[in-house]
Amino acid sequence: MNREEKTELISRLSASLETAPSVVVAGFSGLTVEATDSLRSKMREAEVSYEVVKNTLVKRAVMGTTKENLAPLFKGTTAIAFHQEDPALPAKILKDFVKGNKALSIKGGWVDGVLLDEAGVETLSKLPGRDELRSSLLSVFNGAATKFVRVLNAAPTDFVQVLRARGESL
Repeated sequence: MNREEKTELISRLSASLETAPSVVVAGFSGLTVEATDSLRSKMREAEVSYEVVKNTLVKRAVMGTTKENLAPLFKGTTAIAFHQEDPALPAKILKDFVKGNKALSIKGGWVDGVLLDEAGVETLSKLPGRDELRSSLLSVFNGAATKFVRVLNAAPTDFVQVLRARGESL
């Protein structure tokens, strides 16, 4: 890789990481080709960016940005995963993948200016994702509307039941 390609890679990584709400850093030493392909396909399906990076280049990419505190994690074989909208999604996929593949290890991560260790990434993976939060919010809206309709419908229903009871008593 010549100097121009390296500069282009650094600027592309820097631009991508700048807008990412979270980054998860993983080590993949000893991971088989089949396992790597499987992980990459899972990442692609979820639209998560997963890149094997050269440590010196990614250190330069994060230098001078809010993600500069990630630099100590870039040692050994390194891959980064990030999603532009859902901060928990890369952590969920990687934690799920680690269960079946011990060769993959999570080194740490970054969320909102805070450097995470492996336990922090596990906590991040347990947070509800964007779609889960949307469905919860929608159920709250739907539940409130349903209760409102029931309240409005209760008075006429009760009145009809009183009339029916009175009619039966006569």
